[in-house]
Amino acid sequence: MGDIDDLITDWLTLPDVGERLHVDITKVRQLLRERKLLGVRRDGVLRVPAIFVGDGAILKGLPGTLSLLADCGFSDDEALRWLFTDDELPGSPVQALAENRGTEVKRRAQALAL
Repeated sequence: MGDIDDLITDWLTLPDVGERLHVDITKVRQLLRERKLLGVRRDGVLRVPAIFVGDGAILKGLPGTLSLLADCGFSDDEALRWLFTDDELPGSPVQALAENRGTEVKRRAQALAL
């Protein structure tokens, strides 16, 4: 999974996510369970890509995209890899979400199920 580490260089710990979202760590864990956020263990610590969390909000379109990818059978690692590398879009899907081009991302994610 080294390639994920090459793609994602800015990670947040769960307390950092809670601070950015203005919620406690219990709520952050709930968001992860509900697949509204996605995290992976790095050096024994559960971390979330920093781009997923702005000041007070989860990246627009991310929860729906994560649901679509889960429905397509993607594991958490596969979903992360797709979000940061899919080359069918100009830029990566996560960049498209950050640029408010979520419709393109959802269309691509839905096509994976076909």
